[in-house]
Amino acid sequence: MRILTLDLGTKTGFALKTNGQPVSGVVDFSLKRGESKGMRFVRFFAWLGETLDAQKPSLVVYEMAHNRGGSATEVLNGMVAFVQAECEKMEIDYTSVHSGTLKKFAIGKGNASKELMVSEARKRLKKDLEDDNEADALWIMEWSKKEFRNGKA
Repeated sequence: MRILTLDLGTKTGFALKTNGQPVSGVVDFSLKRGESKGMRFVRFFAWLGETLDAQKPSLVVYEMAHNRGGSATEVLNGMVAFVQAECEKMEIDYTSVHSGTLKKFAIGKGNASKELMVSEARKRLKKDLEDDNEADALWIMEWSKKEFRNGKA
């Protein structure tokens, strides 16, 4: 099963399970000087479409957006909508995981700090990480491999 995992946000962490170790990183969708808010979504939508088309995952798993208000919530909700729409269009299964569930899986505590999630990912996954977004994407991958073992999605 090919799984693409996403930690959505202005800096989106991603991990892709192929044969062997996951490929992971961070894509920055920050606005450039003079750009409207919508340009972030234009670039994200293009990146997402290209990634789904090139990698052909059978499942996309993303961290659930929390509606706390403000700009971050607006960005996350927009990105979630694009993920769901593209996956529907391309007939790719998708689901989300709550951040508390992910933290409990990774650290044993549902309220673990970003710093602890990153340091534990570096230690246990033996990978140099760009930031907490990449760490979260890799934790989502580890959770997904356990949760969807034997191809059940």
